[in-house]
Amino acid sequence: MSVSADRAAALAAKVAALEARNAALEEEKRHYQWLAESTTDLISRHARDGTFLYASQAARELLGYEPDELIGVSAYQLFHPADLSDLLNKSPRVYYHDGFYQQTYRFRAKAGHYVWFETTSRTRRDAETGELIDILCVSRDVGRRIEAEATRERLAQVVESTTDYVLFLGPNLRVFSANEAARRCFALPNEASTALSELYQAESLCLLNEVVFPAVERYGSWSGELEMRTASGSVPVLSVVLAHRSRGAEPGHYALVNRDISARKAAESQARRHQEQIAHANRLAAAGELASNIAHELNQPLGAIANYTSGALLKCQQQPTPLASELQLPLERIDEQVQRLAQRLRHLRSFVRKRSHHVRPLALAEVVAAACRLCEWQYQQASIELVVRLPDTLPRVYADPIALEQVIVNLLLNALTASRRVNDAKVVFMSARRSGQRQITLSVEDEGPGVEKAHQQTIFDAFFTTREEGLGMGLAISRTLMESMGGALSLRDESARGACFDVSLRTETDA
Repeated sequence: MSVSADRAAALAAKVAALEARNAALEEEKRHYQWLAESTTDLISRHARDGTFLYASQAARELLGYEPDELIGVSAYQLFHPADLSDLLNKSPRVYYHDGFYQQTYRFRAKAGHYVWFETTSRTRRDAETGELIDILCVSRDVGRRIEAEATRERLAQVVESTTDYVLFLGPNLRVFSANEAARRCFALPNEASTALSELYQAESLCLLNEVVFPAVERYGSWSGELEMRTASGSVPVLSVVLAHRSRGAEPGHYALVNRDISARKAAESQARRHQEQIAHANRLAAAGELASNIAHELNQPLGAIANYTSGALLKCQQQPTPLASELQLPLERIDEQVQRLAQRLRHLRSFVRKRSHHVRPLALAEVVAAACRLCEWQYQQASIELVVRLPDTLPRVYADPIALEQVIVNLLLNALTASRRVNDAKVVFMSARRSGQRQITLSVEDEGPGVEKAHQQTIFDAFFTTREEGLGMGLAISRTLMESMGGALSLRDESARGACFDVSLRTETDA
């Protein structure tokens, strides 16, 4: 083969290699072009003065512009005025020194609204002269992120300014952050972590570890009352414990929001004391109304004691040295009456003395019998029969015995007063029935005139009464007492005759 032929072959090989390289470059160019046009980020190229030299197809989705509409338009014209000044201040340093920068700003869309952009820019220079050729930018819409950050910042400001004690816990169950109210109340450092044992009382700490955190892990939240510890003593708080389950959050992080309820606790305690004082005054008033019955209760055993004592003395006068057996019977009768008198006095003292409520299981029949004994003489004097019908199989009920007796006495006296207004009223009925699962209803029904429709909604209001001599407190106090024991007092809508009041009580077992 000749030399010229060899050169021709070599040249042909070089041409083929160049063509292959150009084809590869063209393919790579098409690939990058495809990437630029396919990405949801806006790829753009700008002159030094910010003029668009190129814009990718994402301009249509992000800004509403066709890419060709942006060519020749200065990007600076579309910046939000407040953000443009910040960019122009950075321009010299960016163009001549950094060459690479990132900025978050607002950019005007075709519709006139502004879109939050985060743009990463890089300058491209001539390798020999160092002259700025163009600026390559990759921009993405970060409106949602900016909005989320603004929301988080607003929430952080709320958390920081609230008077509740907000604590943030890590996986080690140590407080790593707290708001100002918590830092001030518990003297917490700004950075160092704090153990929960330094902030909560022992009983509350045990509840947190054994009940609250396992429940929060399972259900996401828990709320209830706890006791926190301060330098000046214990602080009752209403706590809400939340687990952080947002996307990207590490497991084992909690937020504890604690609201100081000292004032509420004090008000509730004061209200209970007032309620007990009012109930005590009501019992004293009822005792005064039952004075004739009390006198009768005391007079009977005192009369019997006097009779037996007179008989024993007479026997001693007739026979100075009588046998002991002859005095045994009157002495036994005197002892019986003394015990009966002591029992009545103890019951009366328990009924009128000032005391706190103690709800416990008790036999309903015993309380009903005690209330009926207090009112028995009043009913006898008015010639009104008190009929009590209680099933023998009733389960025990949850109540305070004296408070429940006070409610029944109030209802019996009201029924007696109503019966006196009707000439042919002869009987007041008291009965009990099973009215639901773990519930018994005790009813007191009279044959009086009943309660007018206009008064049925207000009859339980304090100081409301239809009697000239009434104070209007009996039913109001009775309803409050029943609610404090977990029961209820209501007026039955329809009664065969007169008025019927229902006392609902929780039972110890299923009724």
